Amino acid sequence: MSILIKKAKIITQNKKREQYQADIFIDSDRIAEISKNSISVEADYKLSGKDKLVLPGLINTHTHVPMTLLRGYGDDMVLKNWLEERIWPIESKFNSKSIEIGTKLAMLEMISTGTTSYIDMYFFEDAIGEVTQKIGMRGFLGFAFIDNGTPEYSYEELIPNCDKFVRRWKNKDLIKPVIAPHGTYTCGPETLQKSLEIAIKNDIFMHIHCSETREEVYNVQRQYGLRPINQLKKYGLLNDKMVLAHCSWITKNEILDIKKGNSKISHNPVSNMKIATGGYTPVPELIDSKVTVGLGTDGAASNNCLDMFETMKFCALIHKQHRWDPVILPAQTVFDFSTIGGSKCVGMENYIGSIEEGKIADIIMLDLKNPHFIPKFNLISHLVYTTKGSDVCTSIVNGKPLMINGEFLTLNYDDTLEEAENCAYELIS
Repeated sequence: MSILIKKAKIITQNKKREQYQADIFIDSDRIAEISKNSISVEADYKLSGKDKLVLPGLINTHTHVPMTLLRGYGDDMVLKNWLEERIWPIESKFNSKSIEIGTKLAMLEMISTGTTSYIDMYFFEDAIGEVTQKIGMRGFLGFAFIDNGTPEYSYEELIPNCDKFVRRWKNKDLIKPVIAPHGTYTCGPETLQKSLEIAIKNDIFMHIHCSETREEVYNVQRQYGLRPINQLKKYGLLNDKMVLAHCSWITKNEILDIKKGNSKISHNPVSNMKIATGGYTPVPELIDSKVTVGLGTDGAASNNCLDMFETMKFCALIHKQHRWDPVILPAQTVFDFSTIGGSKCVGMENYIGSIEEGKIADIIMLDLKNPHFIPKFNLISHLVYTTKGSDVCTSIVNGKPLMINGEFLTLNYDDTLEEAENCAYELIS
C-alpha cells in the first residue's frame, strides 16, 4: 500500500513544531519521504493537498468505546444515580454482539473526527479488538479488573482470561493489550496487586480511573486510610507504565508522587464538567512538574461524543476561565496533549504523534475550505478553537486509508448507523 499526498500544508509536530508545504510519500506503514520539492512516484492513492491541512492523527487516551450505544440515555443526573439507575443495569445486558455493534459506531465516529489511536477500558475486549483490527484503527485495549467481576467474567475468571487476552494481542501491529483495574474504589489491594503482576510479567502498561470525584477520594480514604494516589503508590502501581484517567481531585504533593513514578495523566475535561465533578485536573501544575498529559473524551455516555477537537477546545477554555488567566494554557500546548502527549501515554512517541520521515503513517487531513478557517492567521489556534471533527476529510492509520474525502473504506456508513440504532433500543426495551 502506498499513498502520495501532493502540495499539502503540514503541521509536523516535530521538535521544532515546524509548519510547511510539502509532498508526503507513504510506503507500507511508514512515512517514507517528505519533500518541499515535488515527489514523482507511482502510488496506490494520490491525494491533492489543495485547501487541505495535514496533521498527525489524534490520540484519545481514555474512552469506553461500546458506550456509544448509551449516548444520551442518562443525561443531567448525579454520577451515583447515573451509574446505578442507568448505566450499570444496561451494561449487565451487554454481550459480545452488542459490544461489536457499539464498537463499530465508535470507530465510525472516531475515524470521521480525526482520532487514529485510542485507549479503551471495558469488557468483552476481545470483541472490541476484532472489530478495531478489521476496521484498521489503532487500539490500546484495557482488560478491566473489578472486585465484583464484570458483565463478561466473574472475579475468579478474570486472571486466567486476562492472561489469554494478553497472549492473543500482545504481538499485533494495531492492537495492544492493557491492564485496566477500574479504580481504587472498585479494586481492593489484592486486585491491584494481581493486575500489576500481569502488567509486569508481560511488560505492558496499565490504565485506571483515579481521583475523579471528591466522593471517590474520601470513600477510598475512609476504607483504606489512604487517598487513591497513595493507595496506588503503596502497592507499586504509580509507575512509568501507568496512565491515570481524570485526576480531578489531586494535591500538589500527589503531583510530585506522580512525577516521581513517571506516571501519565489522561485529562477528560468534557465528561468531568458534564457530570460536575467539581474539581479541575491541575494541568498547569502538572506541566510545571513535567508530568506527561494526554487528552481523553471518556465514553460517549458521559461526554456525549468522541470528538477530540471539541475536547481540545474545552481543555483550553476551562483552565483559562478557572485561573482567570488567558495565557495559562496556549493552543500549541493543548494540541501537543492530543498528539505528542498521547503518544507518550501509550509508549509510542518514537513512532506516532508527529509527521516525520520514518515514523508510522497515522495521518489525518482537514478541509480548510470552510468559512470558520478564514482568515488563516494562526493554524494552531484554529485547530484548538475553531476546528470541528466534521472538518476531517481523510484518515490514514498505519499507512492505510480508512476514509478519503469523506468516503469510508473499511466500514459501511448507513449499515453501521442502522445496526447501532436498533441495538440500542433493544437494550433499553
